[in-house]
Amino acid sequence: MTKITVDTNVLISATFWYGTSYKIIKLIEQQRLKLVLSLEIIKEYRDVLGYEEIQEKIKDKNLEMKRSVEKIISLANIVMPIRKIKAVEADSDDNKIIECALAGNTDYIITNDHHLLDLKEFEGINILTPEEFLKRIGSEDILNK
Repeated sequence: MTKITVDTNVLISATFWYGTSYKIIKLIEQQRLKLVLSLEIIKEYRDVLGYEEIQEKIKDKNLEMKRSVEKIISLANIVMPIRKIKAVEADSDDNKIIECALAGNTDYIITNDHHLLDLKEFEGINILTPEEFLKRIGSEDILNK
């Protein structure tokens, strides 16, 4: 089964919109993809959901946000990266995504972050946007089954 690590921006997008990021999470729910995350990525996701501008958008939906985090945790294989990477100099915080993908031996990193996308791949792990990834795996056929 194809294993992926998704960046926090993909998780946020899947939480609020029904676009390509949402489709990727659906494929994970259908057990057609395996999601690999680290505690650092989950913490960042939880932190971003707590941002004031996000809270303003959702007002009384805090319970739903809590469920979103719990859902992602339940879907993910959680890894503990040991190896530290310094592949992204412009934004060192992005290195945690690569560290997670390496620890989980994933096939793809899915992100909208240009610092990561500029790498195109790292040690055999392809780095793609959600749109590129869905095209690569032919997901329209998968989603329609």
